Amino acid sequence: MGNVIVDISMSLDGYVTGPRPGVRNGLGDGGERLHDWALGRRTEGDQAVLDATTEATGAVVMGRRTFDVVDGPDGWNDDMGYGGERDQSAAPPVFVLTSSQPPTVRLASLFTICTEGTENALRRARAAAGDRSVVIMGGADVARRCLDAGLVDEVRLHLAPVVLGGGTPLFGRTGTEPPVALEQTDVRATPYATHLTYRVLGRDRGRGRSRA
Repeated sequence: MGNVIVDISMSLDGYVTGPRPGVRNGLGDGGERLHDWALGRRTEGDQAVLDATTEATGAVVMGRRTFDVVDGPDGWNDDMGYGGERDQSAAPPVFVLTSSQPPTVRLASLFTICTEGTENALRRARAAAGDRSVVIMGGADVARRCLDAGLVDEVRLHLAPVVLGGGTPLFGRTGTEPPVALEQTDVRATPYATHLTYRVLGRDRGRGRSRA
């Protein structure tokens, strides 16, 4: 099976949306700057990062808030979706992790609604992906839950050159678990993002690496 990868864009101050995100306000106030590298003023280097990830993806996992935006009236369509502005006829299946069934699903052929927990959603996504990767694209809560459950093999952060000053933080510790240890394996910098890749080693419990 392929790796399970958290792949998400983040501001310099650690936010994956701006303030007041939602169906009618997308990534929140100023949040569109996070994706300039993928949807705006991207360079050839940015495009290469985007293409490599998209082509290696066999399934996608997202949370309910991300789903509500991308399946909303101003969300994904035939020409813009996973991987940015490209033909979506061969887009990978998307598994939505949520506690309740949404009242409607506009892109019903693309989304599978999963209401039986994180591990069940990941198991279904991995079965669909086969030998290709499962990409957790958002939101922050789903990424944290998957990391906490030890379900993630790799973390890819696209660090955008913007300070949002508020919004949805990617990381935050509310419990007493030890930190998650990472090993940096790649860095690529462009004017619009610094693309960082880390291998997940596991919980650092003060006894060396907990995951080979």
